[in-house]
Amino acid sequence: MAGWTAADIPDQRGRTVIVTGATSGLGALAARELAQAGAKVFLASRDLGKLRAVAGSIAGETEVRELDLGSLESVHAFADALEDPVDVLINNAGVMAVPEGRTTDGFELHLGTNHLGPFALTGLLHSRIRERIVTVSSGLHVLGRISDDLNWERRRYQRWLAYAQSKLANLLFAYELQRRLTAAGQPTISVAAHPGVSATEGQRRDTSFQGKILAGGPAQSPEMGVLPLLYAATAPGVTGGVCVGPDGLLQRRGHPTLVASSRRSRDLATAARLWDRSEVLTGVRYP
Repeated sequence: MAGWTAADIPDQRGRTVIVTGATSGLGALAARELAQAGAKVFLASRDLGKLRAVAGSIAGETEVRELDLGSLESVHAFADALEDPVDVLINNAGVMAVPEGRTTDGFELHLGTNHLGPFALTGLLHSRIRERIVTVSSGLHVLGRISDDLNWERRRYQRWLAYAQSKLANLLFAYELQRRLTAAGQPTISVAAHPGVSATEGQRRDTSFQGKILAGGPAQSPEMGVLPLLYAATAPGVTGGVCVGPDGLLQRRGHPTLVASSRRSRDLATAARLWDRSEVLTGVRYP
């Protein structure tokens, strides 16, 4: 694993991958690298114009599909329209530290887009996913707490803490999903990944003092930040229930490796409560 780069991606011919949030940043890079390695890649996002532009710049087999993770109707439409079996789903799309807002279904924007949308999408597709489900989290999950007030209806909104809660939810979901896949005897694995501090669109857009402090120094390139996602999606020998992140100091930058996550991310009782709440909120129940 030491020094693993995109050049180490195994031959992906014959594999089908869905990448959400593929209009820019890590999603667009992941789609490009996977298609160049031979995979058929579905690029999914709410902006079809941008998706078509990205797909047109990629050498390889791609399809674009509309998907708004802030709308359960859109999530269902995407799942209903997908006829192909899928080898890998990369739950990459998300929002970061945005002003207070609500999704189409009335969920707090981070919770709805970063967690509940991917939860619903994975639940609708998981019987058709043959190999891996990769859920993208963040090192800032360590600041997160899963509050009884998930939707920030009774407390003062704080955008970074809302983001951190959603990223902790990503890890709790990824690990709990693996436990359930194992219990059901299914071969599909659930893997978490995070890109460290990477110069993506969201990182560049946040120029606040708080954002700079949380970044903790210069960001690495998106080309480096995408490596943990690609490793989690393609590397042989990856097992379920792990997290892949950068190997540098405090997991902020570097090449992909297996990394630890917070004690809260491994809490079984919290994961079970969040799972049950997510099924109720989305209306999507896993078998």
